Amino acid sequence: MTKEEKALRKAIVAKARWMNSSGLNRGTSGNISARYKEVMLITPSATAYEAMTPEMIAAMPLDGEYGSWEGPLKPSTEWRFHLDIMKARSNVGGIVHTHSTYATVLGIARKEIPAVHYMIAAFGGPTIRCAGYARYGTKELSDHALKALEGRNGCLLANHGMIALGANLDKAMWLAVELETIARQYYLASVLGNPHILTDAQIEETAQGFSTYGLQEPPKTKAKPGKVKPAKSANA
Repeated sequence: MTKEEKALRKAIVAKARWMNSSGLNRGTSGNISARYKEVMLITPSATAYEAMTPEMIAAMPLDGEYGSWEGPLKPSTEWRFHLDIMKARSNVGGIVHTHSTYATVLGIARKEIPAVHYMIAAFGGPTIRCAGYARYGTKELSDHALKALEGRNGCLLANHGMIALGANLDKAMWLAVELETIARQYYLASVLGNPHILTDAQIEETAQGFSTYGLQEPPKTKAKPGKVKPAKSANA
């Protein structure tokens, strides 16, 4: 095992523990995967995160025998949609699945999230769709998830939870937090009355500004000093 792979395995364990301690997930219902070269590393099935070690993370080939794995423990029962997403989308390096409260509530109601907040632009469009229902771990659920994720970096799962994708594990977890936050905001705004929905043009304008906003990659070289352009609005 290379140092790079071991570091990624440690990061998966740390993220899994963090999402439970933060309240984003509870128990072993959630799961996390990350791309490492030609394999997908994924949390094992029914294993308490506090007892999990980097060596317990299952490795599944992205090419080769579908569903095969290596490791002391079998992969999460949701390995199928993790693997199918990574095989279909080469730009995805990390996937986070949780049963976070507000995302799950909206999934139970089978409601997609409209553009109630400009941060929805981080998910690739003006909505966060709700995938159709199918039993956990099935090909049918994976197909529903892939459809809901077309052109998106996150979706709800009917009567289940949510999925967030990122170019790497950090970005996937960042978007998982953002998805749950927007779900909570939408739910609470709906309790007050009819939420005002931003237009597609307003979301597109936000998306264009996201190249210099949100979770950024650390600079490879020391940044040169420059002038900050005035913001177009008071929102940060």
